[in-house]
Amino acid sequence: MDPATLIGIALGLVSLLLLMVLEGSSPLAIVLLPPLILVFGGTFGAAIAGSALADVKKIGGWFKLALMPAKVPPASDRIATLVTLAEKARKEGLLALEAQVKTIDDPFLKRGLQMGIDGTDPEELRGVLEAEIAAKKAEDKVAAKFFTAMGGYAPTIGIIGTVVGLIHVLENLSDPGSLGPLIASAFVATLWGVLTANLFWLPMGTKITRISELQAAQMELLVEGITEIQAGTSPRAVRLKLTALVPPGEVAKEAA
Repeated sequence: MDPATLIGIALGLVSLLLLMVLEGSSPLAIVLLPPLILVFGGTFGAAIAGSALADVKKIGGWFKLALMPAKVPPASDRIATLVTLAEKARKEGLLALEAQVKTIDDPFLKRGLQMGIDGTDPEELRGVLEAEIAAKKAEDKVAAKFFTAMGGYAPTIGIIGTVVGLIHVLENLSDPGSLGPLIASAFVATLWGVLTANLFWLPMGTKITRISELQAAQMELLVEGITEIQAGTSPRAVRLKLTALVPPGEVAKEAA
């Protein structure tokens, strides 16, 4: 699990609470049920209204993808696995990988290798795997767009809550003593709207996009490795070619 998003959200909330305490305000002053219901409920409602019903059913999975995504293994591990497979295929032939494929956990790598072992045309194999990568990227883009849209709706929903609160303030002008607390409560909705947009929804959308990019890059690395293994390329050449596909910074980090 990659906890970066949860850590970032926790750090942001702690910073807000510390600010309020240092300013002499009570953190409980912003914990008001009506603004919370409006901001969270209204934001979700607006985002759902702009989505297809089939997408709405995936929201639970999208939250998991944003907050607790599977950790992307280092590229060096992928390369080592592919080089080992290339060595075996080079010495014993592709059919020798049949038993080893069953022990591989990655379903994408397993499917690709099995297609290669079955004698699938190299171009067809590449086309099928690249189509799968494109489909995954498209699905992840929908998830990221959902949270990004929520980040756009939340501040506006918060302003609506503030306007409603100010209307209530105007209704009580005859009671000057109550105006201060009422005005303060009215602006809580705007606070939550801006806070959730910039601390929750936009970072979650960005996280899904980043994880999708990392996963797609590794899947593309696997495609290259599978096609080279199928072609009977030497293990040394496989390693060199795959290493060339890894960002220089990551190569230097893993070599350190």
